[in-house]
Amino acid sequence: MTALRHQHVHVYTTAKYTRDRLTLTAVLPFRELQEQPSETDVCVFVDASKCFQTLVGIGGAITDAVAQTLAKMPLDKQQTLMRAYFDSQEGIGYTMARTSIHSCDFSPYSYTYVAENDVLLNSFSIAHDQQYRIPCLKQAMQLAGSLKLLVSPWSPPAWMKSNGSMLNGGRLLPQYRQQWADYITQFIHAYEKAGVPIWGLTVQNEPMASQTWESCLFTAQEECDFIKHYLGKTLHQQGLSEKKTIAWDHNRDLIYQRARIILSDVDAARYVWGIGYHWYETWTGSAMRFDNLKRVKEAFPQTELIFTEGCIEKFDCQRLDDWSLGERYAYSMIHDFNAGASAWLDWNLFLDETGGPNHVGNVCFAPIIADTHSGDVHYTNSYYYLGHFSKFAKPQAQRIISSSNRDSLQTTAFLNTDGRVAVIVLNTTETEIDYHLWADGHSVALKSLPHSMMTLLY
Repeated sequence: MTALRHQHVHVYTTAKYTRDRLTLTAVLPFRELQEQPSETDVCVFVDASKCFQTLVGIGGAITDAVAQTLAKMPLDKQQTLMRAYFDSQEGIGYTMARTSIHSCDFSPYSYTYVAENDVLLNSFSIAHDQQYRIPCLKQAMQLAGSLKLLVSPWSPPAWMKSNGSMLNGGRLLPQYRQQWADYITQFIHAYEKAGVPIWGLTVQNEPMASQTWESCLFTAQEECDFIKHYLGKTLHQQGLSEKKTIAWDHNRDLIYQRARIILSDVDAARYVWGIGYHWYETWTGSAMRFDNLKRVKEAFPQTELIFTEGCIEKFDCQRLDDWSLGERYAYSMIHDFNAGASAWLDWNLFLDETGGPNHVGNVCFAPIIADTHSGDVHYTNSYYYLGHFSKFAKPQAQRIISSSNRDSLQTTAFLNTDGRVAVIVLNTTETEIDYHLWADGHSVALKSLPHSMMTLLY
């Protein structure tokens, strides 16, 4: 109980009514406890002896929209934008990224890597991506030092589908299942030959959604069968068995049903590293279905949970300073990690002044908005709130117990491999809250400002 006797807590703060943005606002000494807290004390209790999942990483998506927006900015702003995310000192130290296999809604138009009806895939080429996306990914890799890249398909080519279109849902035709599995593995080989290593892949982005953009429907059994008979087997045959295969890649609401069907099938489950999910099923409170994540982790403890995409939809330039943008991220991240998630990936790193480009008008917010006309860069509070996690909870950190005795403070915590503990505390109220951090027989008196996020590092 003396390990913290001479330790200090470094307090990093982002708060609505201040200029603090990931700012070191205090360095405070631990005090040995003389008595237990009273019933009226507000406390955050940390127990680093109780460890749970290991953190794989935190990051965001590099879509065509991101890469093209970057290319339109002045050179110095391009460097600033990329360092903001992937530099661990100047930025928030992202260690993961996600990109699409050919086009998605955040592409300038629909495209694939093969010619129409090329069943043998002889025309396969990633030349389209060499102009913007691959250079952007390489810059991110260089800045991060080590970057885990997740890739996802939004739709097979139109000629492989039941509706003859990459848009509006449709299904993969049974006769093209092997060609689609071959297409995905060719993409991985082509990217790696181009100098962009792939860490993992999802089977299908949002397989239960028929969208106006690139989309394709898979029932749970169809996804299970595709994994075990085609995709998983092909990855192994192509020497890609080390790539992390992630099923579902959709919302929390139906995650248990999908996970149960796939992971209860031994022949499919042996290929599956994790279950991915998004946050679009709902917006608030208990309806966000964090308990569904816990059910998956309880039933299948060896399978990883990974948040693969989330953003605030319906871009409105008048809302760029809306503090609820960041609070949405923070609330989700805290509860996702506490439910067992081992990785968390935001959607687009940055977008232009319209919330795009997007070829179907599905414009969205990003943590950073880059004005391609003026060259200005606007950081929303989402960027800083994400940084409270990614800058201080590093890959291979283990989540530990962090428990608040009041609903007004939300919290999670990580033990890094260097022995440092990062405790994250969120206050979404209009109230300033005095509280104590309690750990290992010691405490620190702290003040949580209204609408603030704090990372306590010791």
